[in-house]
Amino acid sequence: MRAYKINSRAKINLNLNVIKKLKKFHLIESLVCFIDLSDKIYISKLSSKYHKVKFIGKFSKNLSKKNTITKLLSLLDRDNVLKKKYKILIKKEIPPESGMGGGSMNAANLLNYFYKKKFINLNELKKYSLKIGSDVILGLNNRPKILYRDGSIKEVANIKKYHILIVKPFFGCSTKRIYSSNRTFSKSEFNKTKKNIVKNVILNGKNDLEKSAFKLYPALKKIKNLLNQNKEANFVRMTGSGSAIIMYFNSNKFAKNALKIYKRKLNNCSCIITKII
Repeated sequence: MRAYKINSRAKINLNLNVIKKLKKFHLIESLVCFIDLSDKIYISKLSSKYHKVKFIGKFSKNLSKKNTITKLLSLLDRDNVLKKKYKILIKKEIPPESGMGGGSMNAANLLNYFYKKKFINLNELKKYSLKIGSDVILGLNNRPKILYRDGSIKEVANIKKYHILIVKPFFGCSTKRIYSSNRTFSKSEFNKTKKNIVKNVILNGKNDLEKSAFKLYPALKKIKNLLNQNKEANFVRMTGSGSAIIMYFNSNKFAKNALKIYKRKLNNCSCIITKII
């Protein structure tokens, strides 16, 4: 049977403010966009008693057998949502433990597939996404959006389509460790309006998790310091809890120039050129 193909796009945080630490989680706010880098998901029905989940591609090594996809399938089977078993083949193009939400976006796109097939309704779509992970709901579509401190989400338009260079070292960051050691907090910059997003949030923004990430992984600070020397970049910022650090450019030409430089200087990193969609 022919497989159905989905492009599961990576997300990036143009800024990330940690507002407050609670007992079990942190209140954050963030402007999230999607980029032209995606895992490829192939879905087909199986005549079997069990689902089959397989990862291939250059970033498929050492992925856990317990992941967002197996967790989602288990939840749906528990609730008797799926009447068939499925083969899920995922070609990994998004580096894991990079802060770009590869696994979460995979789950979001698979959920969307089952929603379009009318196996679940809109309320169930949101319910299951929250059960898989807090950022899964952000990937239910590829439109830019603000995540507010209260957990609400608002889509925004007219976000500049920066050309970007992703610099991902050959190690990942532990989201749990970085949040646990974070001591940097910000006042809320967002309100229920789109006003001044570009000026105040993007160009003058920051990622509060950088301090704890750089303390735990000193190599990240060295990488960012090197990238900040590039005068063609508008700004350089870590995405999510890392370890990917992203350079933002006005043109593809500037991004390609940087790719040539840092592929040579940072041969212990993956350098990926792409753009905001």
